[in-house]
Amino acid sequence: MKRGLDFIASFFGLLIFSPILLPVIGLIWMHDYKSPFYIALRVGKDGKEFKMIKFRSMIVNQNQNAPESTGAYDQRITPIGHFIRKFKLDELSQLWNVLIGDMSLVGPRPNVKSETDLYTNVERKLLSVKPGITDFSSIVFSDEATILANKKNPDLAYNQFIRPWKSRLGLIYLENKTLLLDIQLIFCTVLSVLRRETALAWIVRKLQKLGADDNVVIVSSRKIELYPFPPPGANNIVVER
Repeated sequence: MKRGLDFIASFFGLLIFSPILLPVIGLIWMHDYKSPFYIALRVGKDGKEFKMIKFRSMIVNQNQNAPESTGAYDQRITPIGHFIRKFKLDELSQLWNVLIGDMSLVGPRPNVKSETDLYTNVERKLLSVKPGITDFSSIVFSDEATILANKKNPDLAYNQFIRPWKSRLGLIYLENKTLLLDIQLIFCTVLSVLRRETALAWIVRKLQKLGADDNVVIVSSRKIELYPFPPPGANNIVVER
C-alpha cells in the first residue's frame, strides 16, 4: 500500500509541478550552460547506494575536498541555487527517485556514505527502510543550511547539533510508521512551507502523543538554541569530523 501511494503521488506530483520544474531547469542551464541536474550518491535501504536526482544549486566542478554539509552562505551556491534551496525545489526533483522506487515519499532522509559509516548500531536501523523526501526531521530542520551557516567546520557542526536529533526523529518514525502518519507528515510538510510555526506545533503534539523523549520534543519545538548532544547509541558528543 505504501509503494502504491508513493508511485501514484510521485507520478501525479511530477505532472502537477512540471510548470514549476521545467522553468527552473531552464534557469539553471541558462546560468552557466551546464547540466541542470546534480546526481548525488546517497545510501538507501540496506546500506545500498543509489543516485539521487537533485537540481544543481552549486557551481560545476566544486572542490571535491569541500564539506559534505552546506551552510546557507556557502560561496559555491549559485544565485538560482539560493532560490532552489529556499523553496526546497531540489526535493521536488526527488519525486523521480520515488517513482522508480529508490526512495519513498516519507522516511528517514538519505545521507552520504561518509556520514552513514559513522552511524552507531542504533542509527543503522535507519537503513532498514527506503529513505524519504520528508519526515519529522525534514520539517524540524528545514533550516539546516542556516544552522550551519558561518560554522568553521560544517560537517562537525552537523554531527554535533543536527545528527543527534535528526537520527532520533528518524527512529521515532520507524517505531510508529503507518500509512496515516505518512499522509499526516506529507500535509505537515506542505504546511511548513506556508506556516512553519504551525507545522512545528503539530510536530510537538504528535511527538508527545507518541511518547517521545522530552529532550527530543523540546528541541523539535525549535524554541531553544540547539546544543551539542551524543547521537543515539553513543555516550559522547562527536568531537572530530
